[in-house]
Amino acid sequence: MKLNLTIKPLNTWFTESNQPPLIAGPCSAETEEQLLSTAKLLAQTGRVAVLRAGIWKPRTRPGEFEGVGSIGLTWLQKAKAETGLPTAVEVANAKHVEEALAAGVDVLWVGARSTVNPFTVQEIADALKGADVPVLVKNPVNPDLSLWCGALERINNAGITKLAAIHRGFSSFEKTAFRNEPMWELAIQLKTLAPELPIFNDPSHICGNRELIPYIAQKALDLDMQGLMIESHIDPSVAWTDAKQQLTPTALSELIGRLTLRQAESNDNKFVDKLTELREKIDKIDDQIIQKMAERMKVVEKIGEYKRDSGVTILQVSRWDEILQKRSDFAKALNLELDFVGKLLELIHNESIRKQTEIMNEVKA
Repeated sequence: MKLNLTIKPLNTWFTESNQPPLIAGPCSAETEEQLLSTAKLLAQTGRVAVLRAGIWKPRTRPGEFEGVGSIGLTWLQKAKAETGLPTAVEVANAKHVEEALAAGVDVLWVGARSTVNPFTVQEIADALKGADVPVLVKNPVNPDLSLWCGALERINNAGITKLAAIHRGFSSFEKTAFRNEPMWELAIQLKTLAPELPIFNDPSHICGNRELIPYIAQKALDLDMQGLMIESHIDPSVAWTDAKQQLTPTALSELIGRLTLRQAESNDNKFVDKLTELREKIDKIDDQIIQKMAERMKVVEKIGEYKRDSGVTILQVSRWDEILQKRSDFAKALNLELDFVGKLLELIHNESIRKQTEIMNEVKA
């Protein structure tokens, strides 16, 4: 089901010539001097579209630095006056929204810890009614696409048409190289549900360390994400929050300069013709796969009937292990990724179990 959002195109409200738009600045506004110094260096790079800074910081444990609070809005006003950069802050409740709008903040974003709570999002949405300000919505901390969609819908229903999403990765119990797992498939699904919705990428929170940021930023652009939000601090080694994932303004400028920008479409007729030819082949193969899947399920139904009539259980672990091993060996020989094949086989197996369960239940009926 498509999301029914009313959104103004990004280029009508993000008029910076920088492509893709870059939102950058410190994780936290710590002091007026730190924020102003960072802002000036970022402005000098000529690559930053919007200055970001956290002034209200949702923290996991009490006693941790929770931001400087409202005084940071005054610092942002001064930074904007001295650099010309529009400003952006995170808002987590109605009071934040009211204070940010009164201070002339140009862009607001809803954080991952807020997106996860519909009550919080609705409170923010109600406070935004009547405002004409860009709002960016980060994905929820947990991998729940419905929560992300719901948050975007609530903000849009409040009359906010300058709307975008921010992909910042998802929490996972599995320890990997990333602070938050990218789970690109969820961002792709969101783009499929709302093709007109701009999606920014936040490599800082996905990576958790600055070394991985170039890789994630490039992949985001290759997946046609429309902008980036990257944390930058004048001296990350002494940052009060998230020191490992912040870049100096100079390092950030160099990173952006190394990124490769690709077009979503091409006007080259040869390219279009070749792409059409290859896509037709894909369509034909996909049709064959679906036909074969339908044939397979017909056989599964017969197996279910035979098991039912013979009083045999649906699940037979030894058979599943045999299928998994044989198919994985075959996939490996064909240079297919085993993780992909494993997930595909699991989907097929689950559907087979579901069909056989339906057949078994026919007896009870």
